Amino acid sequence: MEKMFCLGLMFGAVGGALLVANSYKARSLVKKSQAEVMEKVNEMMDEKLKQECGEASTEKKQKKSS
Repeated sequence: MEKMFCLGLMFGAVGGALLVANSYKARSLVKKSQAEVMEKVNEMMDEKLKQECGEASTEKKQKKSS
């Protein structure tokens, strides 16, 4: 099952790369989509870091008061 998934992923990536290499519209669409995904990932990571920093400061306050 995992081998088939990896194989499908690889063929899909190769097929997508060939499609993008031969089409300006597809290439620009991929770049736009990639930028959107990276922006969303950065936002999620920022939120996660804020939560972790908040939890860490709460733990420090609890240790100091103990």
